[in-house]
Amino acid sequence: MRIIAGLAKGRTIDAVASSTRPTSDRAREALFSTLASEFGDFEGLNVLDLYAGTGAIALEALSRGAALVHAVEKDDAAVKAITKNHENLKSAHCPGIFHLYAMSVHRFLQDKAAQPYHFIYIDPPYDVDDVDVVETLIQLRDGGFLHPQALIAVERNSRVKEISWPDGLEALREKNYGQATIFYGIPAHTSPTLAQGENG
Repeated sequence: MRIIAGLAKGRTIDAVASSTRPTSDRAREALFSTLASEFGDFEGLNVLDLYAGTGAIALEALSRGAALVHAVEKDDAAVKAITKNHENLKSAHCPGIFHLYAMSVHRFLQDKAAQPYHFIYIDPPYDVDDVDVVETLIQLRDGGFLHPQALIAVERNSRVKEISWPDGLEALREKNYGQATIFYGIPAHTSPTLAQGENG
């Protein structure tokens, strides 16, 4: 795998044998095309990569100019791979701040967010059930992790037909990439008119 675009374009991303399931190049390229259409460029964006695996999503965002990139991964071999992959990008002098949290996703989300994130990528192992994914979404919602204009992407096995978005979040779209489907969601916003009516 390689970084697709940005200052570190072409840099190699090492995978981790058997312990991670990297997002395919096709899905990664389509994902970042979606992000480009949603946000324009990545300058000033805060990005959170949960179940980061090889760090490919986080490091791609860093290469493309994201201001702050946080990756969360508990697997020891994957943590070593992410650290090595990040080291491989340093000579590209990406301006953003990168930090790897070597802990479980739920542990990371237990604490209130220091800042909201514009883009959150969630790519749990396929054997993680929907209840666990919903719990992650609830923690994101309740912990202050979501910017009002946040975009959430959840990658699941293509056998999963829908994501149970909790109250306060709503489905935006979904895209299938062979063995994987990426489900996109956003914060549910109350219209100003409705809010005024409720308060009146």
